[in-house]
Amino acid sequence: MEEGFREFALARLGALSRTAYLLTGDHHAAEDLLQDTLVLVAARWSRVAASDNPVAYVRRILYHEMVSSWRRNRYRRAEISYDTLPERADGDHATTVDRRIVLKRALARLTPRQRAVVVLRFYEDLSEADTAAALGCSVGTVKSQTSYALRRLRESSPELADLAPNFAHEVAI
Repeated sequence: MEEGFREFALARLGALSRTAYLLTGDHHAAEDLLQDTLVLVAARWSRVAASDNPVAYVRRILYHEMVSSWRRNRYRRAEISYDTLPERADGDHATTVDRRIVLKRALARLTPRQRAVVVLRFYEDLSEADTAAALGCSVGTVKSQTSYALRRLRESSPELADLAPNFAHEVAI
């Protein structure tokens, strides 16, 4: 293994794992996606390490591996949908769990590109330009995909409106 790869991978494993989970919506699929991505990164480590932003380079590989595998139906898991959520138990923990379930289902309704844009823009807190660089597309594509994704989230999951005060000014939720 090339010099520095192990340190890089260990230092960013948690963040990359969370991003992979948000992209796939499943812990096992996220582990597989991240493992496949890190194998690719290890093979290209000299190029990755020499890049201006190795983290963005790895995110781009992660996203592209996700899209490629999605087309091959590799990381997609069967989803079970319910008409209503289970009743909430008292306490903050139950509310947090309920919100995670709703958010997971809402993200699953997005296309892979829309999901990636939402994850990178609002979870990873990347700028439009950084998101475009990570996805290998134009800033205009990021803007339009964000708009489509937020509209779809608004329509399919109105209960998430209170989770989005930071981008409420961009799109009326």
